[in-house]
Amino acid sequence: MQSKPVRIGTRGSALALAQAHETRDRLMKAHGLPEDAFQIAVIKTSGDRILDRALSEVGGKGLFTKEIEDALLSGDIDFAVHSSKDMPTLLPDGLEISAFLPREDVRDAFISPKAATLLDLPQGAVVGSASLRRQAMIKRLRPDLEVVTYRGNVQSRLKKLGEGVVDATLLAYAGLKRLGLGDVVTSVLDEDAFLPAVGQGAICIESRVGDERVNALLAPIHHEETAICVAAERAFLTELDGSCRTPIAGLARVADSTVVLRGLILKPDGSVFHEGMREAAIADAAEMGAELGLALKAEAGPGFLTE
Repeated sequence: MQSKPVRIGTRGSALALAQAHETRDRLMKAHGLPEDAFQIAVIKTSGDRILDRALSEVGGKGLFTKEIEDALLSGDIDFAVHSSKDMPTLLPDGLEISAFLPREDVRDAFISPKAATLLDLPQGAVVGSASLRRQAMIKRLRPDLEVVTYRGNVQSRLKKLGEGVVDATLLAYAGLKRLGLGDVVTSVLDEDAFLPAVGQGAICIESRVGDERVNALLAPIHHEETAICVAAERAFLTELDGSCRTPIAGLARVADSTVVLRGLILKPDGSVFHEGMREAAIADAAEMGAELGLALKAEAGPGFLTE
């Protein structure tokens, strides 16, 4: 190990830092290294600065990764830690997703002082969410609810909920657990009824292609089952040209020697949706994901994802 600390790039939110710390701690344990062998570099992204508009209006997922990827390409950091669901389907030339940590709970959490579940909310209640997928799926289940765009980090969203800005919100259960906030959850939505975002609950590590030193460092903490599942989900998303402008959900699970993928696409108002499932050998996970994406795109017809 060289004397210079390994530089880990991350956003500066409490959740992003928790994910970077988890990655560092796993590396410390795997390699028997002290904490000062690593340096966490906080990088502010466009998505962190723009909080008054929906991401779909200002560029989508890349807003949370561009500045970090620029730092990777310039050599200012050695690798970056991301939430997999924030990653664009296409990465800049020279960069790759090189490792995944074991996936956390994939489900969405319902939080409200007004009702025990989403279905129990009173008619016309206001639900805040920054995710077009969650907004569309809420409207699919409860078209009577008022769904509003609701951005900010986890703590600020919980604060606004406490102040009565909205009656309820939905957040990733994985993020709340990583922040030690699992006790704020009113109920957890079943993944079969409320399919999560592609990559939800999975921490991924992005690095420069061909960086053997970093690859060797990351190898002991890489979780292959998570990588297989997310590969299928991202291939599904890629064929649908998925971004923050499109309500898309997808979840893969390894079962024995196969991968099972469920996918869903919706109109933003939840009024029309198309869903499907595929199963394939583990070696064919990405190909299977792409096939399901193409099948749902064909079923939905021209314009469904762009209208």
